[in-house]
Amino acid sequence: MTRVKICGVTSAADAQAAAEAGADLIGIHFCSSRRRISLDEAERVVQALGDEPRPQLVGVFLDASEEEVAAVCERVSLDAVQLHGSEAPGFRAPVPVLKALKVRAGMVPDGAGWPDPILLDAWSADGRGGSGQAWDWTLAAELSRSRRIFLAGGLTAANVGRLVAQVAPWGVDVSSGVESEEGRKDSELMRDFVGAVRRGEGGR
Repeated sequence: MTRVKICGVTSAADAQAAAEAGADLIGIHFCSSRRRISLDEAERVVQALGDEPRPQLVGVFLDASEEEVAAVCERVSLDAVQLHGSEAPGFRAPVPVLKALKVRAGMVPDGAGWPDPILLDAWSADGRGGSGQAWDWTLAAELSRSRRIFLAGGLTAANVGRLVAQVAPWGVDVSSGVESEEGRKDSELMRDFVGAVRRGEGGR
């Protein structure tokens, strides 16, 4: 099954809607980002999701120290952390690490030194990702046969099914592609996105 990660969730209501839409993972930003939320808001997200079973909660960081990441993990009860900066392999965290790597000029990084899964996103000038910029995801088809990868960048319900059928990634990551406005997730768009992923699985 292709894992669906809905990232950049900014409210408890959006987190609940993402869970109801069928998201496997929910990402919240603790880095410099238009979708950054406070620790208090993150705690409200956790409360809204309730007890297991629930989507895994992934905290997104950009060049934070190991100590800062550990402190947030403890307070917010994160299931995993996603590193979007210049962090080096061997970064220590109390939960599994998902390293985001950037695809630029057709060059797909293999994530050497980082554990599975890794995330491949479009390169952006500010290095933060979340730009909604698409890239040629088929470039990752070979890597997806040897590594568990999430694919991100410009995904919507209109294209993710084709991506899943062609590349068979371990997971897909979406943010702006399921928003009605910046930072606000749309329940219908999220349901459509998850549905498109599941139909794409049937087309392999």
